[in-house]
Amino acid sequence: MTQPLPLHHGIFGRLRRDTGEAWERFIRHPFVLGIGDATLPQPAFQHYLKQDYLFLIQFARAHALAGYKSTDLAGLRAAAAAVTAIVDTEMPLHISYCAGWGLTEAQMQAEPEDMETIAYTRFVLERGLAGDGLDLDAALIPCLVGYAEVVERLLADPATRQEGNPYAAWMAAYASDDYRAAAAAAIESLDRQFALRGSEARYPDLLATFTAATRLEEAFWEMGWRRRA
Repeated sequence: MTQPLPLHHGIFGRLRRDTGEAWERFIRHPFVLGIGDATLPQPAFQHYLKQDYLFLIQFARAHALAGYKSTDLAGLRAAAAAVTAIVDTEMPLHISYCAGWGLTEAQMQAEPEDMETIAYTRFVLERGLAGDGLDLDAALIPCLVGYAEVVERLLADPATRQEGNPYAAWMAAYASDDYRAAAAAAIESLDRQFALRGSEARYPDLLATFTAATRLEEAFWEMGWRRRA
């Protein structure tokens, strides 16, 4: 693993800290710990994978919205690159990975969205529609950076199994240099956006958005966890 993520720096670090216990519940959920020690029942993980496919579609839409909300070419390019990365890289990889779990793309397309999936993704889109790019980034970043931190912690935990763990490839994906670089870039981007468009008067609203997205992340784990039996 490369350098530790700058989790305590800048506006992201402040939001993460002020979210308090909600952040810890997200990154230390029993679903996550079950991935680490390989005790998570496979039906729970399979359900999560199906919902994550639907989730990625909506997050691609959110990044497309970020392009619309951009006020300069750099922002538009960044949003376009994010949409391309999700649609042309991440989703094919997800489909290929899910095939190893006996799931076809047709099955995932036909899967109804759980209420947790709807609540989370539409919340992010609503924040982007109602606010500006900074509001949208505050709603998006808990997912991107949170997954990187989840796996960083798991891989540092003596309870985590890597050999013979059916979830090892999932952890490896979020521990990859490319993913961690994307998470670090998102932290830096949020700092730049806040410097350009933010002020202390905006901080309470950004914190409310960040906290709500964090709670919705926890609910997304819980959605899978309920399917363990």
